[in-house]
Amino acid sequence: MNLFNGFNTSASALTANRLRMDVVSSNIANAETTRSELVDGEWQPYKRKVVELKENSFESKLQAAMGNGKAPTGVKVSNIKEDNAPNKLVYNPAHPDANEEGYVEMPNVDMVKEMVDMMSASRSYEANVTALNATKSMYMKALELGK
Repeated sequence: MNLFNGFNTSASALTANRLRMDVVSSNIANAETTRSELVDGEWQPYKRKVVELKENSFESKLQAAMGNGKAPTGVKVSNIKEDNAPNKLVYNPAHPDANEEGYVEMPNVDMVKEMVDMMSASRSYEANVTALNATKSMYMKALELGK
């Protein structure tokens, strides 16, 4: 058993949640971006990004237990993908990207959903900092036993 498994688990979760907060921040910053990428000669609005997390597999832990490698702990980011939700149509005939009917295709970013994701990532980050500090405190108490 590795003494630092608790630290490694918390560290991987801190890294993953920091990336989640960065992606949510990017989504919020681009909530009004109507020209994000050029597809077939036409500008497309920004697509919301979503972070997918994955726990380390049982197989890799089993191989490590059998002596065939080091057991990874915690979580990792498996993918950052675009949300396939439809874009919003907003009536604004004065907008430079409005179509013939006066509608503008806006990004599929929902601010309420983004704020919930941000709060979730932030709370997860805080919980892992608390777990990291608790682990550190337990090791410090164990060191004091020898005095």
